[in-house]
Formats: sequence, structure tokens, C-alpha cells
Amino acid sequence: MSDVLKQRLQSIRLAVFDVDGILTDGSLYFLPDGQEVKAFNTLDGLGIKLLQKAGIKTAIITGRSSSQVSMRAKALGVDWLIQGREDKLTALEEIWLESGDSATTTAYIGDDLPDLAAIITVAFGVSVPNGHPVVCQEADWCTSRQGGHGAAREFCEVLLSAQGKLTGLIEEFR
Repeated sequence: MSDVLKQRLQSIRLAVFDVDGILTDGSLYFLPDGQEVKAFNTLDGLGIKLLQKAGIKTAIITGRSSSQVSMRAKALGVDWLIQGREDKLTALEEIWLESGDSATTTAYIGDDLPDLAAIITVAFGVSVPNGHPVVCQEADWCTSRQGGHGAAREFCEVLLSAQGKLTGLIEEFR
């Protein structure tokens, strides 16, 4: 990662996550009664908690609506949850109005076309190797891990490392 990108990470105060394809592998499972089931990676959950511990606000913006996402966001203590929105940049602008943040203090990780406008607007836009090719091309950085398999954690640790906070957070576990 270039020094310019590392420098941009130093100003990040808000980290925003897509769900399907980022916090999950993008698969949708349906039970016989029609209930949707999602699987979340615990590595990603701890990454989000580490961001919060370091004073970075967190948000989830997702195009689908799911009670599982509501439960996961609540369990992680996510500051903002916006579901059922394909207009991700508009949803993000609503968070900025409430939080006092802006594009210059925001990082966003997403994998598909509805995420594109947000990814190219924020200070640090991220995608995953299994994301849409256009989104990967337009992102500032692409994780090495695939969505749903620790990509969000990798993003969190890169952000924390650039801000000089990762080592201290890890030491708290020793």
C-alpha cells in the first residue's frame, strides 16, 4: 500500500461496511418457511470491536433488510445501521449529517455496484477480490481475503495499523 493511502487512513473516524459479500460471503440461505439465514465471520466482528475501542465510529449500510443483520449490528455495538437501501451514498450522506463526519474522514468497504458511488467518494474505498471487477478497479485498495472470510477484519487491521493503534490493541490481549 502506498504512503499516500496510508496517510489518508490516518484521518478516518468512520468505517462503513456493506453486508452481503463483505460481512458475509454473499450466499443467501432460505429455510423452508422462507426465513433468510446469513453466516457472519467472527474475525470480522472482533475487527469492528477493535475499531470502536480505538475511537472509530462504525456503520453498516446494506441493500437488503434482515433481522440477522439487526441482531449482529446490535451485538457488535455498531453506531449506525441502515438496511434496505440500494442508494448507499445517499444513506452515507445521512450518516454524515448525524455524525458530523464527511467523505474526508470516512472509509467504506463494499463489493458490488450499489457500493461504487460510496467507494469512489470516501477518503479510502475498499473492495474484496471476489467483488465486481469495476468496483475492485475503482477502489483505493483491495483486501487479500475474500468477503465473508476475514476481509473486513483485514480492512480494520490495516486502518488501525496506519493510525498506529493496532499494536497497542493487540497487547491488551496478552
